[in-house]
Amino acid sequence: MRSKCNSSLIYLENSRGEYLMLHRVKKKNDINHDKWIGVGGGFEHGESPEECALRETREETGLTLTDCRFRGIVTFDCEGQETLYMHLFTASGWTGELIDCDEGELEWVPKEKVYDLPIWEGDKIFFRLLEQERPFFSLKLSYDRGDVLRRAVLDGEELAL
Repeated sequence: MRSKCNSSLIYLENSRGEYLMLHRVKKKNDINHDKWIGVGGGFEHGESPEECALRETREETGLTLTDCRFRGIVTFDCEGQETLYMHLFTASGWTGELIDCDEGELEWVPKEKVYDLPIWEGDKIFFRLLEQERPFFSLKLSYDRGDVLRRAVLDGEELAL
């Protein structure tokens, strides 16, 4: 059974300065349809954030992570929906061969070009935090029913949007 409230999201980083991005184009009724995100998904019963990250990466990419960092927790407060908690990871080591993903198209994207892709507005905030090598953080993102970012709070401090 998968959790609707807790998920792990992983950005694999290669030595060429690229993230492995998933263009979500294959799943029906996908809140992330046509967005570019990392790989990941909901916790299975009894899983830790790290176990979920390892399993989801293996399922969606065929790769087994060997070097993974827990970077932060992102709380999604979306009007009219249950609060979601995303456990954010980056990974710089893995074994295996990349496979086709049944949720979308996987592509290596230079980090500086990620901002040009259709991504969530709040994702831009945590990408900057990752670039800055920010220590473990807690980021709360509040979206309205139209998926417009209305508020962002980093480690308890309101951010200017």
